[in-house]
Amino acid sequence: MKHSYSLLFTVLWLAIISSARENNIVLAQQTKLPGNYIQINAIDSKDEILKKAANVTPSKIQYEWQKLEFTAFIHFGINTFYDAEWGRKDYDISKFNPTDLDVNQWTSTLKTAGVKLVLLTTKHHDGFCLWQTKLTDYSIANTPFQKGKGDVVRDLSIACKRAGLKFGVYLSPWDMHEPTYGTDEYNKYFVKQLTELLTNYGEIAEVWFDGACGEGTNGKKQVYDWQSYYKTIRKLQPNAVIAIMGPDVRWVGTESGYGRKTEWSVLPGSSSSQSEIADNSQQQKLDAAFVPRDLMNEDLGSREKIYAAASLIWYPAEIDVSIRNGWFYHAHDDESVKSPEKLVDIYYNSVGLNGVLLLNIPPDKRGLIHENDVKALRGMKKILDETFSTNFARNASAKASSTKMGLLAKNILDDNLETYWSAEENVSQASIELTFEKEQRFNTAMLQENIPIGQRIEKFHLEYWDGLSWKTFAEGTTVGYKRLLRFSAITADRIRIVIDESRLNPTLASFGLYLAPETKE
Repeated sequence: MKHSYSLLFTVLWLAIISSARENNIVLAQQTKLPGNYIQINAIDSKDEILKKAANVTPSKIQYEWQKLEFTAFIHFGINTFYDAEWGRKDYDISKFNPTDLDVNQWTSTLKTAGVKLVLLTTKHHDGFCLWQTKLTDYSIANTPFQKGKGDVVRDLSIACKRAGLKFGVYLSPWDMHEPTYGTDEYNKYFVKQLTELLTNYGEIAEVWFDGACGEGTNGKKQVYDWQSYYKTIRKLQPNAVIAIMGPDVRWVGTESGYGRKTEWSVLPGSSSSQSEIADNSQQQKLDAAFVPRDLMNEDLGSREKIYAAASLIWYPAEIDVSIRNGWFYHAHDDESVKSPEKLVDIYYNSVGLNGVLLLNIPPDKRGLIHENDVKALRGMKKILDETFSTNFARNASAKASSTKMGLLAKNILDDNLETYWSAEENVSQASIELTFEKEQRFNTAMLQENIPIGQRIEKFHLEYWDGLSWKTFAEGTTVGYKRLLRFSAITADRIRIVIDESRLNPTLASFGLYLAPETKE
């Protein structure tokens, strides 16, 4: 059965309104730019709108989240022991009794794979809670596991801190078991659940909601009070991003692990005048500041889209996929774990397409990440390490066709995102030529924009000098935080990065050339 995220995410998109700017103050002060929200006026020309779009920037918490690049989902709960995906409201929770649960095995496996944040399903749609809650008996406290004293949220949060990983929580708004679901009282109950999770388990880096909204025990669906949820999170964990059904991070629109070839983080707000929810979310409170309804479309942020917008917001994409066919563990999936080569392809098409990869790795009934999953993750990391261990552009000399005062082309080669190259003001087309001391062989390229001052590049291509003329060997549209490209191996001692189209003057913070090993896929 298809997971509820794909089926129900679109139901409540209109309920996510752009949120207040307070979390963007630091970056806005540093760059003297408008921040992660800007209103478009009816009298603005296309050039003025384009300038505004080029200067929309991530908030501090959005930027820190983007730099994580690779995060993990842990789907684990009573569904694991019923071989289920969505679950039911009336499971015999005494079946929850993992024999060898080891959260340190989880964090060790994930950290070795390159994961930076771990997101746990603290409560899925079935309503079963993985922590010692005071709000319901339908929890780990009433299972045989550790004689009712177990707390997976506590143990995993501690293990993450020990391993140097960030920790996040998924709390399903839909609750099949809770009697108050479908009434106003449920919103108060849900805020109390959030409060327990956000006050008892240390720093929370991400709070993840989906849009699932099925019927409760009374046969009614819930009207979610997103505003109260967001206010609670902002108050208790101000450094946490609110993802998917939230104002900071959006769903990419598919569960395949593949993002768009043209992925804008700057999106138009809709022109709706009904302020339905979320007055205290991250973007500025304005009636016209809604996120778009069409987040599954291929084109979200082109010039045509922003010219028709009432506002512009920074709303980056999280790209989720499971390492298996399902989201919870099923023994019949043991032989269908994605191969290392498939996982690498997903990496290139998520992290390498201006997104953050959220890869689900579900523990089994023992409470361990299965051996097949571990093997696949290790294989993935081996390929990526072999690929990105040597940047063949590192020691090149760099010369740009246009350079803003002090922002030199050589800055793209120092592995420091705080330094960058920029073309001069009002120059939207530019190139950087790199010359190597000797010929280099490579089949992979990496570009990163300096997104703290905006996402600007709309189209680019890469060329090498064949001794007689410049030949194109790769091309793309948006860059954003990171763009990865693969191509047939090139041997050259000179290459050019050519920015064909840009919203205002383009920037680059980092560039690399690499040689990926041959793989079977």
